[in-house]
Formats: sequence, C-alpha cells, structure tokens
Amino acid sequence: MRILIDGDACPVVGLTLELAGTTPVWVFCDVNHSPGDRRAHWITVDQGRDNVDLALVNQVRPGDIVVTQDYALAALALARGAVCLHQDGWIYHAANIDALLASRHEARRIRRAGGRTKGPRRRSRRQDEQYSRCLSAVLAEARQSEG
Repeated sequence: MRILIDGDACPVVGLTLELAGTTPVWVFCDVNHSPGDRRAHWITVDQGRDNVDLALVNQVRPGDIVVTQDYALAALALARGAVCLHQDGWIYHAANIDALLASRHEARRIRRAGGRTKGPRRRSRRQDEQYSRCLSAVLAEARQSEG
C-alpha cells in the first residue's frame, strides 16, 4: 500500500505526510511545482494537460490510496483497485463517481456556453479535520486488512 497524491495545488500534502507514518507517499506534480517535503517521493512530469494524472494513474496498484480533487482521475484510479479520497475528506466510490463526472461535464458545458460556475471556497480548518479523519480511517482499515 502506498499513498499517491495528485500534487498540483493540493492543500493536504503536509497533512498526509503527518498521518502516513511508515506508509510510502508519492506526490505527482508538474515542473511548475517544486518538490517539497523530503518524507515524500516526488515525481515531476512535463507541463501539459493531464500529464500528472496520466503519470499517477500509470503507477496505481490495487490497494493504493489516491488523493485527488479530479473526478476523472479518481474514476481511473478506482478502476485500477485504489481507494480514492478527495482532499475535503470524503471517499470516491462506485455509487458516487458517475454523478460526480456528470456534474463536472455539466459545469464545463455551462462555462463553454459563456456561463459562470462557482469556484471553490477558501479552505477551512474543518476541511482539514474531515480529511484527517477520513485518511486515518482508511489507513487503519488498510493496515488491519494487511496484517
């Protein structure tokens, strides 16, 4: 088991490293983001649409934990047997991924037509707390089933 993070603009890299313990953490980012904390294994890819996502999904193994806010990446990682977490502290799964992808498609359609959609709110301490609880629970369950 490893934790793989879609690291471009991810606000929970440090929090993940604090909670990971001995679980290896890989952070995928493009060349515009500098590798940070040395507790993680940093994978840097060329800038380009979906390059980070493709690099990450090509490394996913069953049982890995993937952290991303990208619904399409989550869908691909789920198909490869990963547990996928959103940075706000909820889990992607077969029962919610189709609706999430549909909402993403609808938002893009609105923007292409010249409409506007709401952007994300400023990150709160509550989101970090929810993410910590979610990741801790997923790690505990994974460790229990491993050993």
